[in-house]
Amino acid sequence: MPELPEVETLARGLRLTVLGRRILSVTLRKTDFIDDPSLIERHLPGRRIESVERYGKFMLLRLSAAQGEENSTTADNAPAALLVHLGMTGHIASTAAAQPWEKHTHASFALDDGRELRYTDARRFGRLAYLSAELLPAELEGFGADPLEVTAEEFDTRIRSRHSRIKALLLDQTVLRGVGNIYADESLWRAKIHPAKLGTSIDKKQAAILHRALQDILKKAIVMRGSSISNFVDADGAPGEYQQHHRAYGREGQKCYHCGAIIRRAIVAGRSSYFCPKCQIGPRGFSAISSVPAKSRRKSDAPARKKNAKSSRNQPKRAARSKKRTK
Repeated sequence: MPELPEVETLARGLRLTVLGRRILSVTLRKTDFIDDPSLIERHLPGRRIESVERYGKFMLLRLSAAQGEENSTTADNAPAALLVHLGMTGHIASTAAAQPWEKHTHASFALDDGRELRYTDARRFGRLAYLSAELLPAELEGFGADPLEVTAEEFDTRIRSRHSRIKALLLDQTVLRGVGNIYADESLWRAKIHPAKLGTSIDKKQAAILHRALQDILKKAIVMRGSSISNFVDADGAPGEYQQHHRAYGREGQKCYHCGAIIRRAIVAGRSSYFCPKCQIGPRGFSAISSVPAKSRRKSDAPARKKNAKSSRNQPKRAARSKKRTK
């Protein structure tokens, strides 16, 4: 799922291409991920995109009042916003109207410069929602501080006052909005804090180190247009580059850049968490999933995969022979 750096990357790209453009029309295909498709179809045409903001892991396209209704005070015509959450595989970018629609394009907004703002999402785990000026505050209520803006003092309070795993706290959007699995693991590795440690067990110095590490990593990831683990690309269709600088995430079985120990993996807060068992000392009784390097596991699993593949290839033939015998 795109996290803060990836969403910020897309938001910055959209500011260069759609800011100030007016939406002429809306075309929707599959709409099961849209809160109320009729609201988008009814209220977006005629509005101008006044700003593109990142809020945590989602974007807000701030919209002007409806065309010709700039002085109206009615809720239907007042300034509003389009909320865009990318989910697992979502992407939004502007393109020439003549460009053929890519597969899994589910929403298109025709703009007054001859381009279209298109939303694609193969798995449709994302979300689009039209939010009036009255509904927007309630939607944003309850989210935590932005990790790029939170002060060291507030960060300390939010982390050290809670009796939860530090990894869970970093992922909790009511504590900090925008941090996900990748950047939680990377910042904990740099701060040398085990992901399973409790927030209340972290001292003031460690909290300060983690605060600096998290902000430094997020800023660097933004400069490098985020991490492209599976299908993430920026507004121009180019992949991010920060995955080349991962030091913990996804590196199970590889050597730690700090000490040379083997990176391990464990489930913390319901997510795979990567850490160095030597640099990041875990709580008593905590154990990782496996100490076998990833390459060794792949080799040892190879015979079983071949056997299963052979079995699956023969299965239709056996089923056909069985069916023939029953006739």
